[in-house]
Amino acid sequence: MPTVHLAYGKQGLTVHLPDDVPVTVIEPRFVPGLPDEAAAIRDALRAPIGAPPLRDLVRPTDTVAIVFSDITRPMPNDRVLPVLLDELALAGVSDSRIILINALATHRSQTEAELRRMLGDAIVERYRIVQHDAWDEANLVPVARNRAGRTVRVSRAYMEASVRILTGFIEPHFFAGFSGGPKAVLPGIADVDAILDNHGPEMIAHPQATWAVTEGNPIWEEMREVALATAPTFILNVSLNRERRITGVFAGDLTAAHRAGVAFVRQHAMQPVPEPFDLVITSNSGYPLDLNLYQAVKGMSAAAQIVRPGGDIIVAAECWDGIPDHGEYKRLLWEAASPEDILARVMAPGFRCQDQWEAQIQAQIQRKARVHVYAGGLRDEDLRRAHVIPCRSVEETVARILRENPRATVAVLPDGPQTVPYIDKGT
Repeated sequence: MPTVHLAYGKQGLTVHLPDDVPVTVIEPRFVPGLPDEAAAIRDALRAPIGAPPLRDLVRPTDTVAIVFSDITRPMPNDRVLPVLLDELALAGVSDSRIILINALATHRSQTEAELRRMLGDAIVERYRIVQHDAWDEANLVPVARNRAGRTVRVSRAYMEASVRILTGFIEPHFFAGFSGGPKAVLPGIADVDAILDNHGPEMIAHPQATWAVTEGNPIWEEMREVALATAPTFILNVSLNRERRITGVFAGDLTAAHRAGVAFVRQHAMQPVPEPFDLVITSNSGYPLDLNLYQAVKGMSAAAQIVRPGGDIIVAAECWDGIPDHGEYKRLLWEAASPEDILARVMAPGFRCQDQWEAQIQAQIQRKARVHVYAGGLRDEDLRRAHVIPCRSVEETVARILRENPRATVAVLPDGPQTVPYIDKGT
């Protein structure tokens, strides 16, 4: 009996599939981790892309703001930030002149214990850390106008620093094309109205607002415009493999370094298949990305790229953080009668609500396929109210689908949205 191992929580999930069913496993091309991560980061800071070495850009009298990714991203902050901070110390910048900003966008704040796991005890104890609040008017300052004509505001602490450093992790993203780069500013440290505009229903519905597309994608292009308007001094982005080891370091100018990182990630993340599948089994990339159902929409979206209309998607996501209870995603789902009702509400003139983008994308996927969710952290009742089909055993759900369609074609995305599958008739 063939087995596949899905990225699920911290331990993974082994799934046994029937012997007589051909299964196509689709994974990113594996890239080994760098042999010395710290040395690679240090080298990138000293020989960056499109910019002078970081030490040439800072003086001991500077104040430095460093934006870092929140708990919903697998960014290895605890391995990246110490090297960056050491380089700043070598440039003569004292700890008291450095501020670390958690790029929460509209996500919840982290607890101190979570910050310690993300950053390490030494960093939490040595440096000032600010958790961005997209609703805090007093700590937001205007920087640009967006495509909707609205003034975009970002973190005051970031803008008041004389040196602004953006850190992040580059991976395929389901509506921004790729993460990293400008996403650290918008949505990371932007105001809630700017985020609502950028993730608005017309933007989300745009055909170019999808996986692995940056140029021509209005969401990503606006992110870049806003980020550049803040005059970032330097970026430090990394790429990772399925083992969460760093495979590449891209530092320097925002546009040039991010472009180089995207090109690198695209080479191993993009995976062509010749035709759609009847059933696609996916993960949501495991911990920390599969913390809740909101994030699991990314796994659904990756699978939706290659499922046939009317087919089935099974998503395995631990969801230890629930739907979640914070934000508006849960309310949007639970108040709607169906996925079609979600879309009608979101697309109604004047409708404006945090997290509407996630509900919209989920509903768009459910127009195409049935979605089954295996989630240890959620009750069947919670899943039904979220308009997905509860799955307590991936094997039993597969067996039921195969009884309905014995000739069903099956694909598995063990690493979920770390892979961007796409239909390529030429393969």
